[in-house]
Amino acid sequence: MMIGSLVMQIHIHDAGSLKEKRMVIRSIKEKLRSKFNVSVSEVDNQDLWQLATVAVVTVAPDKNQVESILQNVVNFIYSNFPELHIDVSKEIF
Repeated sequence: MMIGSLVMQIHIHDAGSLKEKRMVIRSIKEKLRSKFNVSVSEVDNQDLWQLATVAVVTVAPDKNQVESILQNVVNFIYSNFPELHIDVSKEIF
């Protein structure tokens, strides 16, 4: 069994309030959960207007499957949220 995680630092240029930021982050989280069946949570910077840290975790029987899922998540984020600046770090255990 393999566990994979992504930690994404997301900069939301257009957010003028915490409410606007949370709407964007909620949309990202809901789309990732429904499309990829992964666990998603905002894990840091909850009180900053334009910055969020979101973690994505998945479990699969082998490393190739974990890598595939995580890469699909990254591709989905970059293609569906091009207005956001996102730095991604990936780990597989």
